[in-house]
Amino acid sequence: MTTGSEPKVTLYTYFRSSCSARLRIALALKSIPYISIPINLLKNEQSSTQNTAVNPSATVPTLVIEYPSQPSIIITQSLAALEYLDEAFPSRSSLLPPVSEPAQRALVRTLASIIACDVQPVTNLRILQRVAPFGVDRAAWSKDLIEAGFAAYETIAKESAGKFSVGDIITLADVCLVPAVWGAERVGVDLGEYPTIKRVAEALEREKVVKEGHWRTQLDTPEEFRV
Repeated sequence: MTTGSEPKVTLYTYFRSSCSARLRIALALKSIPYISIPINLLKNEQSSTQNTAVNPSATVPTLVIEYPSQPSIIITQSLAALEYLDEAFPSRSSLLPPVSEPAQRALVRTLASIIACDVQPVTNLRILQRVAPFGVDRAAWSKDLIEAGFAAYETIAKESAGKFSVGDIITLADVCLVPAVWGAERVGVDLGEYPTIKRVAEALEREKVVKEGHWRTQLDTPEEFRV
């Protein structure tokens, strides 16, 4: 950390946003308390002045870190925010292997990027809304591309996985994977086709930090979806 004082942490989030879930899980893993500000994507609140004032991309999540007597740190991309948390809070459950293991760190980042670059964009509401006018079945289109990304993840992770995606410690890859699995299940992806992903996701679901970040347990989760 850059200061001896605990910062005020605020997360602009949406209960079903997989990118938001990554940060909720990571904050829980690092035992960092935060204030949650729900942004309802279905009501277009991401385009409100409240949200765009901190996130000009009109998206979620946004991570705001406020240290005493310092300018606020505002991070509007989830992977950048995750790496910031790892660097600013290095003593709290690192999301990456040690610096002395650059190959393992690259492996974790590769898996995280498969989810962030190949899988998540095709589940994004903004993207799905834009493909709808072309007459495609949004769920089927999304499902096909998720499956392609999961196939790549599976091929790599079956060689690296222990309890989790890379060994037996929760990493950046895992905090990206499990929210992607939730999205995949909603469009009918058969996880049985990806046994490593299925096994790792089931192990993650049993972890307290994942339960805390789960889309069914958030302040803005509608009552009918709550656990």
